[in-house]
Amino acid sequence: MIYPFIIVCSLLFGVTASPLAPTQTPGLSVPIRKFVNVTSGHNLVNTGRSRAQSFRDRAASKRVSSTKRQEVPVVNEIITYIAEITVGTDNQTFHLLVDTGSSNTWIGANSSYAYVPSSSSVWTDDIVIVDYGSGYFFGYEYYDTVALSNDLIIKNQSIGVADFQQGFTSMDGILGIGPVALTDGTILGDLAPVTTVPTVSDNLFSEGVISTEVVGIAFVPTTGAEDEPEGELIFGDVEGSSKYTGQITYTPKETDYWGITQSISYSGIEIMASAVGVVDTGTTLNYMPTDAFNAYINSTGGIFDEATGLYEITEEQYDALDDLVFTIGGTDFPLPANAQIWPRTLNANIGGEGGKIYLAAVATDPVEDLNFINGYVFLERYFSVFDNTNSRVGFAPTAYTNATTN
Repeated sequence: MIYPFIIVCSLLFGVTASPLAPTQTPGLSVPIRKFVNVTSGHNLVNTGRSRAQSFRDRAASKRVSSTKRQEVPVVNEIITYIAEITVGTDNQTFHLLVDTGSSNTWIGANSSYAYVPSSSSVWTDDIVIVDYGSGYFFGYEYYDTVALSNDLIIKNQSIGVADFQQGFTSMDGILGIGPVALTDGTILGDLAPVTTVPTVSDNLFSEGVISTEVVGIAFVPTTGAEDEPEGELIFGDVEGSSKYTGQITYTPKETDYWGITQSISYSGIEIMASAVGVVDTGTTLNYMPTDAFNAYINSTGGIFDEATGLYEITEEQYDALDDLVFTIGGTDFPLPANAQIWPRTLNANIGGEGGKIYLAAVATDPVEDLNFINGYVFLERYFSVFDNTNSRVGFAPTAYTNATTN
């Protein structure tokens, strides 16, 4: 990993607060729209555990063949974010799920918005296959012009066009912004000697559209209102963005995914010692090692609810909740009481009862390099930065860190 060093403690401790950066082109923004799965009784926990299992499989095997490749399922979560892109000279519009847990960008999941090659399209005759665990697609790889906004245009982006897919609904495909290593082995054919496929971030940087290969993500807590505020992607320099307050704390990237090292404490007591895990936009809940989760549940008094798979607490227990603190890079990132619970306006979506209070955390079996997953319920409270140039991940507070919308 490479760290620009202004501060010697970056080498000693592996972490820095955001240094003063050299003059760079300001980052360019893409609005992202929140999508809420309205299916009543959706088994949120099982879907999340399927995704976590895919992470564990890769962490355990380190590398898998293209025929048995498992990325991570990104489908059927309750809360996801969608980016609108255009492809080709005729500006065909597609709505893609934003996913940091995978890196291939592809379209064609929705037959109503079939891709039609234009004068800018180049068919490679190469097959692309990605298995996400609970969903997959295969098709052909094209080169084409892809626009994320009027200012973020990639002239020669490699994209998959699905010939068949299973498990994807309410989206046209995926905008993969994970590390490029996750594309290894997904292409079969003439490109086979090339082990990876440049991501949209890679190409924005190599084509000179952005001055540093960084993606910032701003999510917002769910309110259930029709006029929910939009999220935002920022490609390029994120320093000084209005989407966060204070400083960004950076920590080294671990693993092929956007992995980090952190510890977790509750009520002032450490419940998870420093360990490696994953930061993931495609996971809704927070996942903790079983021992840490049990300590958390014992402290909060949660009771297992079979209908949702989550733990329920009373109003009195909610009022007594202490901060759940994630310590990353020597900086504490507390989740206050409201950030620890499932949005009550969405209880019916997960098979819960209106007015009840469910903790938005789940236990996971730890393996090397995957002891936890910081999912959407963490990321909606903190601005996150995924820095390919310096192989690091960053976090900063936002105006929503202490919101009480849940």
